[in-house]
Amino acid sequence: MSSRRKTNRQFTAIGDVLAQVLRGYERKARSDLSRVHRVWDDCVGAAIAANTRPVALKGARLVVVVTSSAWLHQLQFLKQDLIERLNRRAGGDIVEDIRFRIGTF
Repeated sequence: MSSRRKTNRQFTAIGDVLAQVLRGYERKARSDLSRVHRVWDDCVGAAIAANTRPVALKGARLVVVVTSSAWLHQLQFLKQDLIERLNRRAGGDIVEDIRFRIGTF
């Protein structure tokens, strides 16, 4: 006779599991982007703040809209410094890279 134990297992659809994981990830991304928004103007200064706006955080890459190609080019040189200032002020390693994009806000 087999000694199999009967268990009362309930299965969960993989779609439900993925949806729950993604909701948690989205909440964290929104929270981190909020932290970046709160410190952005102080970190970058008035002139840069007037010509830029952080719009998304994709993983650890911050997407920032800039008003012109001249600002985009200039900010490429300041990228590493901006990342360090943002992370220090936001209280963690939130941003590893910044992608600048020309647009309106």
